[in-house]
Amino acid sequence: MTNNDIFKKLRVAHKLRDDDIVKILALVDFRISKSELNAFFRREDHPNYMECGDQILRNFLNGLIIHLRGPMPKPQKKKS
Repeated sequence: MTNNDIFKKLRVAHKLRDDDIVKILALVDFRISKSELNAFFRREDHPNYMECGDQILRNFLNGLIIHLRGPMPKPQKKKS
């Protein structure tokens, strides 16, 4: 299973639109355009198909965690 397949399955499972994915990636300071994003969801034989790299999938997964759970709370300092 390729990164593109994983990305597609997560998109369908969470009912995400292109705008949602762009916003999720922005949560981890990763900027991507809709046209670049659509290239990942094309068929492999399409001329504009682009392989999804590990960095993009990793950033999407990290952003999805923030999107679903919220930002990680900051650790509290211990009082002595």
